[in-house]
Amino acid sequence: MKYIDLETYPRRSHFEFFRQMAYPYVGFTAAVDVTKPLAAAKELGGGGFHACLWVIAQAANAVPELRQRIVGEQIVEFDHCDTAHTVAMPDGTFCNCRTESAMDFASFLQHARLAQEASMQRHGFVSTVEDETELIFVSCVPWISFTQVIQPTPIPADCNPRVVLGRYDRKADGRVEMPLAIQANHALADGRHLGQFYQEFARICDSL
Repeated sequence: MKYIDLETYPRRSHFEFFRQMAYPYVGFTAAVDVTKPLAAAKELGGGGFHACLWVIAQAANAVPELRQRIVGEQIVEFDHCDTAHTVAMPDGTFCNCRTESAMDFASFLQHARLAQEASMQRHGFVSTVEDETELIFVSCVPWISFTQVIQPTPIPADCNPRVVLGRYDRKADGRVEMPLAIQANHALADGRHLGQFYQEFARICDSL
């Protein structure tokens, strides 16, 4: 973890401008090709959502601006950020699950499965016990192939990136696409950085 020197920070004016807004967020939704991570997870006996979750974590961590958080009057850049995601419960509600992501694909699939099983034993939606500052929040809406998402945010505004996955769209040529939305605090990240996230997501998918 390191602190950003605001005296030399090139986005200081942007930081000071956007952090004063009531809703300081910027976000995009785009279709992404998840054919390779789904196939790789299937070969290893893992789940498709956990495969995409790993790719999201790696892609977000590849963009320094998505590892930055506002703490007091300073900007902190974490070395690595883990994820917290929603898990559907049998009664139609959902719970929260935190996963570590600084590991290889196969190891993560096993870790995520065990973490999710443990989280389902705690009924109800509660925050994680640990400090949530460095987390990337992830949700899944597998029933909808959406083109836009509006996400709830706290007051005062936080700066955790938020990612939402939608329904798989299986193409005639065998490819699988899904909508993926990402939202970040505009005081820390611009459209360029969110574009880099999507580029990293595609690159990591292709490498599996």
